[in-house]
Amino acid sequence: MQKILDAILSGAWEEVGRLPVPESYRGVTLHAGETAMFEGMESRDKDPRRSLHLDEVATPEPAAGEVLVAVMASGINHNTVWSSIFEPMPTFGFLARYGRTSPQASRHDLPYHVLGSDLAGVVLRCGAGVAGWRPGDEVVAHCLSVELDHPDGHADTMLDPEQRIWGFETNFGGLAELALVKANQLMPRPRHLSWEESAASGLVHSTAYRQLVSPAGARMKQGDTVLIWGASGGLGSYATQLALNGGAIPVCVVSSPRKAEICRRMGAELVIDRSAEGYRFWRDEHTQDPKEWRRFGARIRELTGGDDPDIVFEHPGRETFGASVYVARRGGTIVTCASTSGYEHTFDNRYLWMHLKRIVGSHFANYREAWEANRLVARGRIHPTLSEVVPLKDTAQAVHDVHHNRHQGKVGVLCLAPAEGLGVHDPETRARHESAINRFRKS
Repeated sequence: MQKILDAILSGAWEEVGRLPVPESYRGVTLHAGETAMFEGMESRDKDPRRSLHLDEVATPEPAAGEVLVAVMASGINHNTVWSSIFEPMPTFGFLARYGRTSPQASRHDLPYHVLGSDLAGVVLRCGAGVAGWRPGDEVVAHCLSVELDHPDGHADTMLDPEQRIWGFETNFGGLAELALVKANQLMPRPRHLSWEESAASGLVHSTAYRQLVSPAGARMKQGDTVLIWGASGGLGSYATQLALNGGAIPVCVVSSPRKAEICRRMGAELVIDRSAEGYRFWRDEHTQDPKEWRRFGARIRELTGGDDPDIVFEHPGRETFGASVYVARRGGTIVTCASTSGYEHTFDNRYLWMHLKRIVGSHFANYREAWEANRLVARGRIHPTLSEVVPLKDTAQAVHDVHHNRHQGKVGVLCLAPAEGLGVHDPETRARHESAINRFRKS
């Protein structure tokens, strides 16, 4: 592994493909025998530091259409949090189901699961039939894994019945020294960013892009008012940038003055600190409070000069969904992915049906959407929202911190990269955007 790293750091790209691939590598794993360890506990009390391990695991051989990547850096996403606390179910069920689909997929059904749905790294080996990529290429990977054996996936790959999220519903993910991906997950790495910065955007930016911009999502247009929950977090920080970049007006909802300041650094002017203003959308575990919906809606109109949101960017789920449906304008759109506060959403349907609103479900992004999102990063129009970086050995602690919302933006992980700041090939472009690239690091 050290020889591979030395070749990458020295820029000896042709040598990378000739070096032997190690028989094993280090990866962050879950163990199938431990899936019952948190039974009976509340979600908030489940500790990823108990369930996540840093193991030495066997290196998979890339099959047809697959690529083995030396991972320089990765990132923490909420799907790793869900995996680590075995909610809504242990991921080993995903691996078993995938393993039954083909002999090639059966390699994923193992008693351990290597997690991680982001990476920036260098191609080491290509399986049969891979075109357009070769050993030595610097890449980032998006996390959509598809089979495309069914016609439903060919208009939009997110509709493939065998669509999965790599590193969550498949094995050999990016929180590791090596990773196995399909060639159609690869995209060119932005040349003005470091390894850890390059790895920060893949999952969350592509998800936000489809959710807001794509015809499959909310179809955001110039002048739209967009309410963004968790606007300084992983998803929300990219949604805020996309809204500003696309001529929309973000209304950023955060939970602390520190997070409000982050939104203002991105250029947002309308910010609601929901903790400071004391919004409590639930009276108790079973009863929502419409008075709080109305108070929240009035605050939005106060900030916007009387406008209700054209689009509500939803991802907290149960805690906020009733308020989201209420505050959207007549004919507006609530576009939802994930449910970090709970999967069972309840709302007053009168405000949906009688006011002609739409709820749109959105999940990650297809290859084209991910490519377009990555191109915005490469051109310096959207910037990584990296707030801190940890070594691979400290991944479990980082996942624990994300679980408890102690983070801003994205938390990066150094896998093979020995230090931060490596891998920048276009210092001129970087110099033009240095402040924006680092704005989350000042928090």
